[in-house]
Amino acid sequence: MFMQIVDEKRVFGGRQIRFEHNSNTLNCTMQFSVFLPPQAESQEVPALYWLSGLTCTDENFSSKAGAQRVAASLGIALVIPDTSPRGEGVQDDPDGAYDFGLGAGFYVNATQSPWSEHYHMYDYIVEELPSLVEAELPINDKRALSGHSMGGHGALVIGLRNSELYTSISAFSPIVNPTQCPWGEKAFSHYLGNNRNDWEAYDAVCLLNQKQGKNVPPIKVDQGDADNFLEEQLKTDNLIEACKANSVAADIQYQAGYDHSYYFISTFIEQHLRFHAQNLL
Repeated sequence: MFMQIVDEKRVFGGRQIRFEHNSNTLNCTMQFSVFLPPQAESQEVPALYWLSGLTCTDENFSSKAGAQRVAASLGIALVIPDTSPRGEGVQDDPDGAYDFGLGAGFYVNATQSPWSEHYHMYDYIVEELPSLVEAELPINDKRALSGHSMGGHGALVIGLRNSELYTSISAFSPIVNPTQCPWGEKAFSHYLGNNRNDWEAYDAVCLLNQKQGKNVPPIKVDQGDADNFLEEQLKTDNLIEACKANSVAADIQYQAGYDHSYYFISTFIEQHLRFHAQNLL
């Protein structure tokens, strides 16, 4: 095998497993988590790939979202990568800020030195990780994407750019227009350089406008209206406007009183899993 088990727990009749492997794409050792539902003991199952947000690892979603119960009943695997390359020699934000560097890969392929040596999270999610899990685990090539915050940005961008690979996309509190917010401007200027035209390939609003509604997978987004990042960083209304302008019938809902936390995610994760199941199964 090309990956080793670091930890394993039994949950809802399935297996929650943490793996370690050497990533050629990221040029470092990576860890990721997988929930295999009970159905995987006798057949290959489809997978939801979950992309986490700033400061998170592969363990936040698996321990806080409460997704395994419903995934087990539906027969869907959960594949949960880390949020950036890690390890000795991997460049971090020189000031140790939470919104760039380690834990903040933004799911892009960095083109600028020194970030380009390791920060190729886009290719890792689209190519290397699925190839690995589909070769080594009872997981087939039917894939869906979901994520939170920075990971919601990643899910939307990757799903829109690779509609032939993913049956559906969902997101919680996504950064929908990173070319127009401080988090995105900081990350993109470092990872991609100062040509803002290059940034648009990693911006969901820009991609929707470029695609003009063509080949867009089903989309579901939930956003808490008590999220303190909503106005400055997330800009959900920009996504709503882009969908309307391009006749994309996305299900985008504001949820009253909910914030940016995993309490929010755990409340609505079942709805998202059942949304993906309509297309995966």
